[in-house]
Amino acid sequence: MNRARRENAKSFDIEARLARYNYYLGRHSEDEKEREKAFEDGKAAAKSASKMEPNKPDGYFWFGANLGEQSNRNPLAIGVHSIDEIREAMNKVIDIQPNYEMASAYDVLGQLELGTRLLGGKPEKAVEFLEKGIELEKLNGETRVHLAEAYLVLGKDAEARKQLDYVLQMKPNPAYLPEYAEQVEKAKKMLATKF
Repeated sequence: MNRARRENAKSFDIEARLARYNYYLGRHSEDEKEREKAFEDGKAAAKSASKMEPNKPDGYFWFGANLGEQSNRNPLAIGVHSIDEIREAMNKVIDIQPNYEMASAYDVLGQLELGTRLLGGKPEKAVEFLEKGIELEKLNGETRVHLAEAYLVLGKDAEARKQLDYVLQMKPNPAYLPEYAEQVEKAKKMLATKF
């Protein structure tokens, strides 16, 4: 991908794919330096994509996703300072195409609300975002796992269990089988430890 980028003039498709691939690499790399470089490269490619095609959701989404992963891994150094940037990127995605990437912008906004409770984030607001995401895309197991977490915070154990059971029984989108395997693992772990 980087070679294609060097050999040809930059294009929106290459930049958007590069942002996505770097996100995936960063999430799955065991090497901290490689992971950090992947997220930085992913953010740069995403910014480039959003400048080339400001009316498409790809650049905004992958910028927010890469920054969000950096924030999760480094909450004090990056996370607190990045909340508004991530929120702005995901709101832009929703403005352009709410169902983009299985309506995952709603998932990110829900996670922000849950993850920032000490800074004023609200679990009730997280539930609103996550339920909206599921309304648009029923087969997003990640959103369902996060919705279960939000329900648990609010003491709605029965609703949480329904979401986790749904993840274990649903027929996943074939394009997201590796992600689905991770979601199943998370759901099983939550069922074993929270109920």
